[in-house]
Amino acid sequence: MRTFENPSIDWAALSPELALLAGSAVVVLGALLIPKAHRNRFAIGVSVLSLLGGLAAALTMLTVDNTGFGVLGDAIRRDHLAELAQVILIGTGLLAVLISSGEDSARRQPGEFYGLLLAAVAGMAFFVAANNLLTLFLGLEWFSICLYILSAIATKRERSLEAGLKYLIVGSFGSAILLFGGALVFGATGALGFEAIAAAADSERVFLVAGLAMLIVGLGFKVSAAPFHQWTPDVYEGAPTAVTGFMAAATKVAAMVVTLRVMTTAFDEEAELWTITLAVLATASLAWGNIAALVQRDLKRLLAYSSVSHAGFLLMPIAAGNALGGRALLFYLIPYSAMTLGSFAIVAARERELGQAVTLDNVSGLGWEKPLHGAALATFMLGFIGLPPTGLFLGKFYAFSALFDRGWIWLMVIGAIFTAVSVYYYLGVVRSVYLRREARAALAPASGASPRDVALTAAVVVSLVVAVGSFFGVDPLIDQIRDVVAFLPIPS
Repeated sequence: MRTFENPSIDWAALSPELALLAGSAVVVLGALLIPKAHRNRFAIGVSVLSLLGGLAAALTMLTVDNTGFGVLGDAIRRDHLAELAQVILIGTGLLAVLISSGEDSARRQPGEFYGLLLAAVAGMAFFVAANNLLTLFLGLEWFSICLYILSAIATKRERSLEAGLKYLIVGSFGSAILLFGGALVFGATGALGFEAIAAAADSERVFLVAGLAMLIVGLGFKVSAAPFHQWTPDVYEGAPTAVTGFMAAATKVAAMVVTLRVMTTAFDEEAELWTITLAVLATASLAWGNIAALVQRDLKRLLAYSSVSHAGFLLMPIAAGNALGGRALLFYLIPYSAMTLGSFAIVAARERELGQAVTLDNVSGLGWEKPLHGAALATFMLGFIGLPPTGLFLGKFYAFSALFDRGWIWLMVIGAIFTAVSVYYYLGVVRSVYLRREARAALAPASGASPRDVALTAAVVVSLVVAVGSFFGVDPLIDQIRDVVAFLPIPS
């Protein structure tokens, strides 16, 4: 008689996801049981506690020495790469909760909004730990479906509904390509696990390469890499600003970490192909994102194209295909996530003050009216260029160093050229914030006073501290990241 042996479950490895899912369930139930007047505060409180619990679990695992091992029949991986990514993702979730506390759509439907937000973070935490093609796809769809709904959750705004529909259609298309690519890889190798794919010596190379190409396309949709970025500006502009900030930061972290893991673990024999492919995508993203951003007046669309260009910068260290590139990517993601969320937090504050979309015209005078927001936005814009005192200066330096080690001077030159191009529109934002004060009087709100949002201001402050702190506290971060990258089978 054939017997079935249940796989052992390492509950510690699943603890971040379980904490987040528990919080999501409590928030949704609270929307049914808690009086309407208290639902919003209840949902925010439970969300913060759930995220702090997940963060504590991920940090605890990150501090425990292990050599990396499979969990649930080797379906997911417990190692420091997944745990560091989970720490960053949960941190972005906490900032997103702070930013969304004053969002109309969150106040009207707190159970749905925060329940979906927590479920999205849990899906991303599962996604970055994926160790085979099946769990990779399940994790991708898990958080993607949450984001589709969150993008359209402001049902009284036509642009939000349009954003949700566009994201659903294009995102589903990308997921279908990734799934078909996974099917081709499985057909070529007979394996689902990343290590097993790499070990399949008798694979059908034509199908393997075709599957690899489709996996890259599917992940390219998620990271907003050109030419798979067409959904990004419209979705970023139409979705609630708190959701946009979360998508821009967290989705980049999850998809980039998974791209690094999949390429280096499952397709090490095809490294020459995927490194060149990612370098081409990085070049296209840098060109398209920076050139398109030059003519943008709406700040959310400008940040959307900025996100496309930074997808190029994030793909560069992965394309380098070495350990220094892995360290550069993980370090880059920390200040980038904080600066992205901080920028969208300031946009959200301005939207609530003016009751309209934020443009380069109506952001004028911000530096004088709200010195903290003005200084923070200017710091974030200078940081996106790659200037001190933000950690992105060192992130770009490490990315260029990884390319130098690879011998790809041409890609370093392209990165430098488009960094110079980005100076124009990033400094354009700084100029509007500080040098156009006289235009602001005509745009003042009718009430004559701007609303205070302590939680949103706290998100701006935390984002600023992380962005600047990663510059001055680089040594401990790099030491931790060096240990994390050691879990990947890539050459030093």
